[in-house]
Amino acid sequence: MRIHHIHEPFDVLLVTVDECPIKEHKNTFIELVYMFDGTGTYHINQNQFRYGKENLFLAMPMDLHYTKVTETTAFMFIRFNNIYLNAQKTRDEYSNLGDWIHKLEYIFHNNNHLQGCILRNPHDKPLVRALMEAIRQEYANRQTLHKELVQQLLNTLLTVVARNITTHIPEKTKLTQNTSLDIIHYIHQNIYNPEMLRAERIAAHFNLSLNYLSEYFKKHTHETLQQYIINYKIALVDIRLKHSDMRINEIAAELGFTDDSHLIKTFRKHRGMSPLEYRRETFAMTEV
Repeated sequence: MRIHHIHEPFDVLLVTVDECPIKEHKNTFIELVYMFDGTGTYHINQNQFRYGKENLFLAMPMDLHYTKVTETTAFMFIRFNNIYLNAQKTRDEYSNLGDWIHKLEYIFHNNNHLQGCILRNPHDKPLVRALMEAIRQEYANRQTLHKELVQQLLNTLLTVVARNITTHIPEKTKLTQNTSLDIIHYIHQNIYNPEMLRAERIAAHFNLSLNYLSEYFKKHTHETLQQYIINYKIALVDIRLKHSDMRINEIAAELGFTDDSHLIKTFRKHRGMSPLEYRRETFAMTEV
């Protein structure tokens, strides 16, 4: 089994082919696959989906995937790697990665709801096509500041992807169309600020009583508010352990745990092993 790696925060690959350029494989990075035109099937984790013009698929790290081309296809592969580590750095050339991290975390946290082409909003297809065409032109011409411009285009693309993923979330997690989903988005946006995640602050923000907020949230998500926040934080710890070399104390400080001991104890309770054991196990899997 081939396992592919990249060594930059992101890269872009453009190919036009009559057959898949890469056979069945796994990646250690996130990959967006866009088809400008052509037809065929996209295979991922024992599932297959017909693809056509202006389709967009998402492969998460260690997903098993490949394509079968029926009609000549122009592909764009957009890959992200080490985003979480590099976002902590202050190098000017990647100064806006902090915004990407939140969008990619949202995608990670909800990727289990994805099936097939992720562009569910038909109004977004022309926008995504324009973004992809602009990226293709920038890579073809490589004018001054083309890397910086591509970063901005990709940032916009990730925003569109995150919006479309929202439409994949099952109704039980949407609660009502507005207030409940807004609460979930509020949690995601403020996950690095423990003070903003206090139940009293959330209730005040949405002009709800504390008791009503708690009952309302649990009724529709089958989790208490605090369970949801902890589960989301643990999911973000998973991401950092898998896709960065951040130290445990750095992760604990970023996500608002009291200290590294608090993080280790909480992680072990939810995952049945310590963070370092989890990291070693994940690394061993990528070496298979």
